[in-house]
Amino acid sequence: MTQFQPGILAFIKSNVTLALLIGSLILSPISVMAGGIDDQPRIILWPDGAPEAKAGAPADIPYLSIYKADPSKATRCAIVVCPGGGYGGLAKSHEGHEIGQWLNELGISAYVLTYRHAPAYKDPVPRLDVQRAIRLVRSLHSPQAGMHDADKVGVLGFSAGGHLASTAATQFDLGLLDSSDTIDRLSSRPDFAILCYPVISMEQGVTHAGSRRNLLGETPADEDVLRMSNDLRVTSQTPPTFLWHTQEDAAVLPENSLRFYSAMVKHRVPGELHIFQKGRHGIGLGKGQGTAAAWPELCANWLNSLGMLKK
Repeated sequence: MTQFQPGILAFIKSNVTLALLIGSLILSPISVMAGGIDDQPRIILWPDGAPEAKAGAPADIPYLSIYKADPSKATRCAIVVCPGGGYGGLAKSHEGHEIGQWLNELGISAYVLTYRHAPAYKDPVPRLDVQRAIRLVRSLHSPQAGMHDADKVGVLGFSAGGHLASTAATQFDLGLLDSSDTIDRLSSRPDFAILCYPVISMEQGVTHAGSRRNLLGETPADEDVLRMSNDLRVTSQTPPTFLWHTQEDAAVLPENSLRFYSAMVKHRVPGELHIFQKGRHGIGLGKGQGTAAAWPELCANWLNSLGMLKK
């Protein structure tokens, strides 16, 4: 497993200027063509210990795996990627590593989030992790160094990771201004969201039962079900959102995406929804999955329409 880059580790331990971290990324280009996600450099979200952490084991330490775009084709866009796994695990290969590689091909720097989950962690811990990830990535902006802009930081998630991404898009703050941590003073609102066969509602009969149980417990209170049904949290401040699902998805019903998109229309949130006829749940980039294989190109076109793919 790759260790932390020296520049990143120094930044984490001493909390010196962001220039150290940015310099380490530029001086140590990341190749995404070899190895897997465990071979990528990492940034720990909270170097002094994560809030609500139960211990100091690897499962208690959320972090980002870095996929920096090649400077020769880099845009000024970055995306936090949330793999799925029912809030009980993480599908880091086809919903993490492969997504980082695809985004790099578009010139986007990707940061795959290893967030805390059941059985040890339930709500609100995953939300805290994704909010911190967005703040942290936003803090790394440096257009002068060829990195992303602070206002071009998006979130992308699959399945339960899609629920987490939709939580980031609907339950954010504009910065904890009284915090002593400069990163926490930054906005946790993503500038756009990409939701892939996402869990959205926590309502029984619509939600994914395992995700609901792992996030909220066996018998959640009604107010918690409503609070974490993110179609009910959409407002005019929700960022532009791209959704896709398959009609044949029996694990996470496409009604989840339909509900979120309907709320977007109601509140005039820009975005797109694509429902493909064929395809099981959990198909990642959709290779060999009929028309669902078109979603990456459709998403790239949408990102381009937002101005996110400009060199």
